[in-house]
Amino acid sequence: MFHSGHMNIINESAKLGNVTVGLLTDEAVAEYKRLPFQDYNQRKLVVENLKGVDQVVAQYQLDYRPNLRKFKPDIVVHGDDWRKGPLNKTRQQVIETLKEWGGELVEVPYTRGISSTQLNSRVKKLGVTPGMRLKRLKRLIHAKKTVRFIDSQNGLSGLVAEHVHTSSGGVKKEFDGIWLGEKNEVILKGKKDAANVDFSARLLTLNEILEVSTKPLIFDCQYSGNPDELGDMVRTLERLGVSAITIDDSFRNDHSYQSSENSGKPSAFSVESVCAGIKSAKSVRLTDDFMVIAGINDFLRKHTIRDAVERSRSFIEAGADGILLHTRNLSKESVFEFCERYRETGRNVPLFVIHPIDNDISESDLANAGANVVIYHHNLLRSIYPAMMKTAEMILKKDRAFEAEDYMMDIKEILGLIPGAK
Repeated sequence: MFHSGHMNIINESAKLGNVTVGLLTDEAVAEYKRLPFQDYNQRKLVVENLKGVDQVVAQYQLDYRPNLRKFKPDIVVHGDDWRKGPLNKTRQQVIETLKEWGGELVEVPYTRGISSTQLNSRVKKLGVTPGMRLKRLKRLIHAKKTVRFIDSQNGLSGLVAEHVHTSSGGVKKEFDGIWLGEKNEVILKGKKDAANVDFSARLLTLNEILEVSTKPLIFDCQYSGNPDELGDMVRTLERLGVSAITIDDSFRNDHSYQSSENSGKPSAFSVESVCAGIKSAKSVRLTDDFMVIAGINDFLRKHTIRDAVERSRSFIEAGADGILLHTRNLSKESVFEFCERYRETGRNVPLFVIHPIDNDISESDLANAGANVVIYHHNLLRSIYPAMMKTAEMILKKDRAFEAEDYMMDIKEILGLIPGAK
């Protein structure tokens, strides 16, 4: 977020000589905090047209040393706020590197009363346009080694996905996007199968989440096997700013989840049916930013990993912008085998992987295996019920709510997540 503090540094720099601005790429920013609202080329266009700036060069990493050794500046100008905190190490590296050719570090006093973090918070309160949200998923995949999505089922869980974060060593870690899973909505509404939750009902949930979040959203589609039904759905989702839709290769509309393995019906659609759905969805989308992702799901129960990879190859040839691997009932070895064989196909199409709940594969393990996006698709949902049960049982047991406080969050904290709430 560009502000007057940055302008002050440029003005002071211009007094000392020709000014070269090192501008962090999206990839470099994504290493330690949230992706910028504007992409690198948009930001570069703004900065290179500022008075006092002679040229703008790409900074591909947080480490200043490669650019310093490349351009060998006589002077490096930086705000003095990096003397303390996690950037102090970077400051020392700059000082030592400048000594190699007798360069100098000039530090401009921090501009009081202005903060990129505060400005970003104000922008988040205003929200984002559908177009900004829509483009963000592809930008994230390009910028980050691992993109991280978390499930959401309503406005409150959307606020959790939007705001929760951790920080360590100056690196901020948060969820990059939201997964709106069809199965999650079925369970949360207390229904036995997807047939009882139609698209109009899901749109209400979708709008709840979009109103309280700025992050990209993947919509898990209830594909019936009829590609003609996807047209209106894709148009609506794209118009709202949804980044992607998933089309799974498994039946989910005509029976409950509990009985899916014993229904006596085939578990997976034919390759031709899924490919037809992909082509139908792609034919009605208005922009290339909207992604159509093909899911490999029940097919793996009765077929080999090699067969599944061949199936994904067919989906890509039909136009799929990504492949989603469902990992339920898959061993750790099978997950890694699929990722390895998928990458061996040489297709430069993003791989989305549902994080396996039933084994200890880490996010970094999946990234190293070739996964571009890791989706935690039931985790927030599964955490709701135990907490509610414990609270309800404790109230019944103690005949009051006092002992249940440990399981509950202060209502003021909850309201604090909602912009404008009191």
